[in-house]
Order: sequence, then C-alpha cells, then structure tokens
Amino acid sequence: MSMSDAFKDMERDNRIPLFFLVFFFALIAWGVYYIAAYTPEISGWSQYDVLQKEVEAQKKAAAATVVKENPYEFDPKAIAEGKGLYAEHCAGCHGGDLKGEVGPDLTAHLTYGETDDVKYESIAGGRPDGMPAFGDRLGRDRIWKVLSYVDSVREYKAKP
Repeated sequence: MSMSDAFKDMERDNRIPLFFLVFFFALIAWGVYYIAAYTPEISGWSQYDVLQKEVEAQKKAAAATVVKENPYEFDPKAIAEGKGLYAEHCAGCHGGDLKGEVGPDLTAHLTYGETDDVKYESIAGGRPDGMPAFGDRLGRDRIWKVLSYVDSVREYKAKP
C-alpha cells in the first residue's frame, strides 16, 4: 500500500465539521441577499437617493432657521469684518465706495428691495444677469456681516 492510499484510508471516515458547512451556506445566503438588496437594478436602492434625501432635509432645516433681520446690524466688530469681506468679494463690481462700477450703486434704491432678508437673498442666491451667488463662498454669518457694513455706509450717506 502506497503512502497516498494510506492517507486516503485515514481520511475516509472524517466528515466536514457541521460548523463549516453552516458557515459556508450562510455566507452564500448573505452574499445573495447583499447583492439583491444593494444592486440598484434589482432593489432600486441607491446611495445617491439617500444622499439627496439628506441634503433636502438639511435645506429644510436651514430654511426653517432663516433670519429675517440682520443680527450684526449695529455690531462694530461685524461691520469692520464686513468691510474687509466687502473689499475682497464685492468691491470689484460695486466699487470701494459702494457707488457701483460694473454692478449697481448700493447707496441708491435697490432693485430687489430694501429689507434685510431680500438683501441677504440677493447676496446668497445671486440675481439674474450678473450678480453671482455668494452663499457657498461666504456662508450665512459672513453675508450678514457684509450687509451690516453696507447698511452702515448707506445710513451714513443717507444722513444730510
């Protein structure tokens, strides 16, 4: 009897442990479930849909916390910071003195309205035919600070 025949005789009665069989078939079942559950063509599930729902929920939460009046209106620190932000982001179009170069004069009547929330929306969302949106670049607080600076200059110019 050769060595390989002796080995075969020795292993003939050894069965695969039940744990390995159960684990093997459970792994196959889990793989089939995973493919069925997370393949968009089969289940319709998509990470993009989940992400879109999260973004919409964040937008709704942000819209619910919209401030109608400028929280930094008479804050000297905010006005000073707003002046720097204005010089960096706005003066190229509206001029250093707010009189307008490419963009409109900010010391005169504003086309879209004079209220704080309308002015905020003009900066954050932009306006057609020229005014770009700065909401993503500046963020909520910095937009309000720019408005506090603009309003402080407008009030100063409006006084006799």
